[in-house]
Order: sequence, then C-alpha cells, then structure tokens
Amino acid sequence: MKLVITFLLALALSGCTSKTIADYSDTKPELALEQFFEGELTAYGIVLDRSGNLTRRFEADLIGTWRGNKGELKEWFRFDDGEKSTRVWQLEKTADNRYKGTAGDVIGVAQGETAGSALYWRYQLEIQYQGKPLEVTLDDWMYLVNEKRLFNRTEIIKWGFKVGEVILIIEKHDT
Repeated sequence: MKLVITFLLALALSGCTSKTIADYSDTKPELALEQFFEGELTAYGIVLDRSGNLTRRFEADLIGTWRGNKGELKEWFRFDDGEKSTRVWQLEKTADNRYKGTAGDVIGVAQGETAGSALYWRYQLEIQYQGKPLEVTLDDWMYLVNEKRLFNRTEIIKWGFKVGEVILIIEKHDT
C-alpha cells in the first residue's frame, strides 16, 4: 500500500512542474521573430473565459517590418461583436534569443525569450472590462509550426489567477 501511495504522490507532483523556455531548446523549426514577423500575416483567434467558455472570436491583419535588431509589428483586430482595435508593437532583439517590446496598451516593457521553436513572452496589458480599464498579466507562449504558421496560447492572469485565455494561429502570406 505504501508503494501505491508513493507512486500516486510522485505522479501527482510530476504534473505540478512548470514548463520553461529551455524545455524547447531542441525543437525545430527554430523561431526568430525578425524572420517570422516580417511582411504580411493574418491571425485567427478565440477568447475564452476562466471556465474555458468561448466569449469572442477575432481576425487580425498584421504587418511586420525589421531593420537590423529593431522591428515594428502593426496589428488590426476585428472582433465578432463588431469591435475593432489596433496595436502597434515596437520590438527589439536585445541579445541572442531575447526580445523586448512596447505598445500603447502594454504597461512597461514586454520581455521575451526564444528557444528552438518556442517564444515565452510575459507582459502587463490594460484591457477594458465591463467598460472600465483593468490591468492584467499576459503569460504568452508561441510555437512555430512551420515557416508559415505560428500557434499562440496566452493565459490572462489577474491577482495570480487565470481569468481567461486567448488562442490563435498566425499565418504568413506568400511573398
């Protein structure tokens, strides 16, 4: 019986480990933001509430340009409820596999790191919730599927708790 309890405890604790960007260092294809986010792209996504219920759908047109280690990513969002919004990122590659970014609704500076085919990106964002501004943390993971597609999963966190999630796929246009 002790062996069974020990095994179950070990199994339960193994599920508590958090992933880190280093876990993806051997994955392919390798993600370089300055390559993937260059040119025209389109995103298709959904927003889920804390229970996993679908609350919104959206599409976005993106245009990325890079000059050396500095980039700009313009995003035009169209939500299924008619809302439209724009975000313009100012991006910078600060070291091998490290990036930072700012945008009008980002509070402070977003910090990101790539390893293999993944990017981990965390930042504070001001969103509108029930007509009022609300500051949330975005825990953002991107995974390069192939040279034309990137999968993005973002947890929306407030007071240390997951309050929502955004899932999207970004496709790069043929050039």
